[in-house]
This record gives sequence, structure tokens and C-alpha cells, in this order.
Amino acid sequence: QVQLVESGGGLVQAGGSLRLSCAASGRTFSTYGMGWFRQAPGKEREFVAGIKWNIISTAYADFVKGRFTISRDVVKNTVSLQMNSLKPEDTAVYYCAATRIGWAGLLHEINAYDSWGQGAQVTVSS
Repeated sequence: QVQLVESGGGLVQAGGSLRLSCAASGRTFSTYGMGWFRQAPGKEREFVAGIKWNIISTAYADFVKGRFTISRDVVKNTVSLQMNSLKPEDTAVYYCAATRIGWAGLLHEINAYDSWGQGAQVTVSS
């Protein structure tokens, strides 16, 4: 498995921006995909964005398209989520995740991921 540590959560007003980062260690970074999920109180964990090992392929949930951008740095072994135009409904704990080695399926499938970070709280006030 991969060890993942998130950072960058916090409190922001609606319309503001936050950037989440996730540092990965324990497995060759270029062999797996990375994703961000979120979970609000009383709701199931849901896919937000993902990026494959080749960096070329990305995927986004419809509710963040045009507002969030996922990127990864293969030198620093990090993946980031830039979140702009935040809304109160974006409030949740955000989790960084790594797929199984060589995963070639869809990034939004939660079963693709076998390593999870501890989560970072994002709170958007209205």
C-alpha cells in the first residue's frame, strides 16, 4: 500500500479558493492513479477528481467541473486539488486515495483505490 498524507484544508467563505495537497510514499509513484474523494456528514463518500499515472488522463465529478483542478508532480510524489468558486455544499472531509498498481479502469470507481489518507476538513461558509 501507499502512505498518503493530506494538507491544506480549512475554512473559507463561499466563492473563495483552497488548495489540497497529498504526499505519497511507499510505492513507485508512476505505477498508479490518484484520486480525491469527499464525505459530508450523513452522506456516502463520493468521487471528486482523479488522475492516472500517465498524467494525461483526468476525470471529474460533474459537480466540480470547471471549478476544481487535479494535478500531480511525479518528482515530488504529490497530488493536488485546486478548488475555486467554492460553495457551502462543498463542505466535507476530503480524502486522497491511490489506485491499485496498474489500474486501467475508470477513476471514479471507489473499488479502484486501495490506499487512503486520513482526510482533510474543508468548510465553506455562506
